[in-house]
Amino acid sequence: MATIKWVSDPTHSEVQFKVKHLMITTVTGYFKNFNIEAITSDDKFTRAEKIVFTADVNSISTNNEQRDTHLKSADFFEVEKYKEIRFEGKSYENVGGNDYLLHGNLTIRDVTRPVTVGVELGGIVVDPYGQTKAGFKVEGKISRKDFGLTWNAVTEAGSVVVSDEIRLLAEVQLVKQS
Repeated sequence: MATIKWVSDPTHSEVQFKVKHLMITTVTGYFKNFNIEAITSDDKFTRAEKIVFTADVNSISTNNEQRDTHLKSADFFEVEKYKEIRFEGKSYENVGGNDYLLHGNLTIRDVTRPVTVGVELGGIVVDPYGQTKAGFKVEGKISRKDFGLTWNAVTEAGSVVVSDEIRLLAEVQLVKQS
């Protein structure tokens, strides 16, 4: 069976995370440098044989240099020791229409856990340059504590500074390789 390789188009893709701060507002962060590769058995993206996502942790940005430095420290991602976040998709199942569930293993620091994210296939088109592109919206949630990211503080009123739940969001465009 022939397989098709797809790679991320970084100029038309973004990977974000959202976390509650002081339990009253949400802070958004993103990774500037990441890569996605997928192997499919057809050009309609109905079956994925392999999906691998990697993010360069050093490229994390929350639009606040002090917070970014703290996130890169041993309190969180420990970027000096753990350079990337990695997700390896194990199965990709249609749950109706253009909606899929992607099951796989997420590794943050030295902890690997199973994770399932929702995937919406936005469509597949040929761009003006003759490249076939597939668009996706990806959403999921993880517990940061499950991955050893346990740092927190408590305010004088007893509220935690950073929530445990992290929302994952991505808008991804993949390019079919010839």
